[in-house]
Amino acid sequence: MNLKDEYIKYFVSKGHKQIPSAPVVPENDPSVLFNTAGMQPLIPYLMGEEHPYGKRLVDYQKCIRTNDLDSIGDKTHHTFFEMLGNWSLGDYFKEESIAYSMEFLTKVLKIPIQRLAVTVFKGNDMVGRDKVSAEAWKREGISEDRIAYLGEENNWWPNMENFGPCGSDTEIFYFNSKDEVPEKFDPEDDRWVEIWNNVFMEYNHNQDGTFTELPKKNVDTGMGYERVVAILEGTDDNYKSSVWKNIINTIERVSNRSYEGNEESMRIIADHIRTSVFISADTSQIKPSNTDQGYILRRLIRRSIRHAKKLGIDINSDWEREIAISIMDEYSKYYSELVENRDVVLDVLRNEKLKFNKTLEKGLREFEKIMKNLDEEVLDKDDAFRLYDTFGFPIELTVELAGERGRSVDIKGFKEKFKAHQELSRTQSKGKFKGGLAGGGSEEIKYHTATHLLNAALKIVVDKNVHQKGSNITSERMRFDFSCDHKLSEEEKKRVEDIVNGWINEGLEVTKTEMKKEEALKSGAECMFIEKYPDIVTVYSIGDVSKELCGGPHVKNTNELGHFRIIKEESSSTGVRRIKAVLE
Repeated sequence: MNLKDEYIKYFVSKGHKQIPSAPVVPENDPSVLFNTAGMQPLIPYLMGEEHPYGKRLVDYQKCIRTNDLDSIGDKTHHTFFEMLGNWSLGDYFKEESIAYSMEFLTKVLKIPIQRLAVTVFKGNDMVGRDKVSAEAWKREGISEDRIAYLGEENNWWPNMENFGPCGSDTEIFYFNSKDEVPEKFDPEDDRWVEIWNNVFMEYNHNQDGTFTELPKKNVDTGMGYERVVAILEGTDDNYKSSVWKNIINTIERVSNRSYEGNEESMRIIADHIRTSVFISADTSQIKPSNTDQGYILRRLIRRSIRHAKKLGIDINSDWEREIAISIMDEYSKYYSELVENRDVVLDVLRNEKLKFNKTLEKGLREFEKIMKNLDEEVLDKDDAFRLYDTFGFPIELTVELAGERGRSVDIKGFKEKFKAHQELSRTQSKGKFKGGLAGGGSEEIKYHTATHLLNAALKIVVDKNVHQKGSNITSERMRFDFSCDHKLSEEEKKRVEDIVNGWINEGLEVTKTEMKKEEALKSGAECMFIEKYPDIVTVYSIGDVSKELCGGPHVKNTNELGHFRIIKEESSSTGVRRIKAVLE
C-alpha cells in the first residue's frame, strides 16, 4: 500500500479533485524562500478566489523547511518533505472534515481507534471553546479522556496576532510506543505523535482587534507523509522506513559502510541530496549561489560532501550522482520534472562538488598557515570558527588535523560562537520562513497585475520569445526575471515603461475565464509553470494585450495601478535578466 496513492484515492471518492503539486519555489510570495506547507500555493483561494476545480481539493505537495537545518541527522527531521492535504473552500466544515479524517485513519489505514487522541481549541477572551469539534470527535468514538483542550499557541492558526482569515484547529495524535496505551491522553507525553492537523478558518481578525465570522468558511488539512509512513511501518526512525530504504542502501554501497553506527552522516547525506535534487529540478532553475534559495542549495550540497568525507567516500568519485539517481528513480512516478531535468540536477551537484573541493583545498592551506603562526598549544575559537564558516571545515576535521600536530582546539569557545551564529541565522530567517497568508494586500495585487503588463511589453520591445522566469513581489516593489541574452539599453527600458504606462492609462479591463489547459495554451495564454496547473485553469486577460494562466488575485482595471517606473535592470543568471520596478 502506498500512502500517497491511498490518500488521493480516498478523497477523490469523496468528491475532491486532485490538483498537481506546485513547484518548491513559490510564485509571488516574498515571505518565504520555499513552499513550507501544502496550503501555501492555495493562498489566493483561501482568501476568496474561486478555484477552477471547485470547492473540494486534494493533493500531495512538495515542501521545504530549512529553519531546523541543524536538527537534520536525528530520526525524524527532514528539510524536504511531502504534505498530504485536502481542502474545503466554503463547502463542508468541521463535522464532515473530522468524519473523513477518522474514516481514512481507521478504515483505510486500519489504525486502531484505541491508539488515537486529539486536541481542540479551549477558547479565550475573543473566541469560545470549539465544542463543535469536540462533539464531532465523540460521535466518531473518541472518548472525553482522549480529548485535550489547548490554548491558542497550540490550536489556533496562524496565530492570534495575525490579521485576516484565521481559526481554531484540531490535531490528531497517534500513540507511537510499544507501551500499553494510557486511558487518558497527555499531550505532554512524547509517545503521542501528531499525525494530522485540520484547520478551520471561520473568523476574520479585524484591524480593531475584534473577530467576526467569515461568510465563507474553509477547511485546510495537512498530514506529513514521511512521519505517517514510519508510524504505519512500526519504526521510530523515519530513515528506516520504505521512504528512505533505497536511498540509504545506495549510500551504504558507495561508502562501503552500514547504516548502523553511521546513522547521523547517512541521514544528513540522504536528506540533503534529496532536497538538493528537488530544488535543482524545480522549474525556477535555482543554482547554488550566496543568496536566497541558491544559498540554501549550496549549503545543503556542501554539508553532504562534508559528511561523505566523514564516511570515507572518495569525493572525486561519482558518489553524489549515484545517490541522486536513486532519489530520482524513487520519485519520478509522481514528479515529472525529475525526468525532464535529470541532467540539470546531476550537473548542479557535480559542479558544486568540484567548487567545494577547491574550497576545501584552500581551507587546508589556511589551516597550515594558522598552525605555522600558532604559539600556543590551543587553536582558538575564532580561527576554528573561521575554518568552519568560510572554508566549510567541520570542527571534527579541525580537531583531527590539530591533533596530528599535537595541538588541541578550543571546542567550548567554538560551540559558543556556533550557537550565537545559529541564533543570528534564525533571527534573520524569521521573515523568510514565516509562511502564512502573505502577499494578499491591495498593493501586492497591483504589482501582481503589473507583472502581466511588463511581460507583454517585453515581448514587444525585446523579443516575442521572452518568457517570465520568476518574480518576487512586496507591497513596495516588484522584481521580475525574464529570459534575455543581453543588457537592456536605455531606449529599450524607456520603451517598455511607455508601453506599460500606455496600457495603464487606457483603463483596460481585467477579465477572468476558466477553460481546459490545452485550450488555454492553444489560445496563446502565457504560462510560467505549466505543470503546476490542473487540467481546468483560470486565465486572466488584460484587454487584448495580455493573456496568462494565473491563480490571481488581480485588479479589475489597469487604471488602478498608478505610474510604472523601472528602477533597475541587471543580470540574474546566465540568459536571465532582472527588472526591479515600482508603481507610483
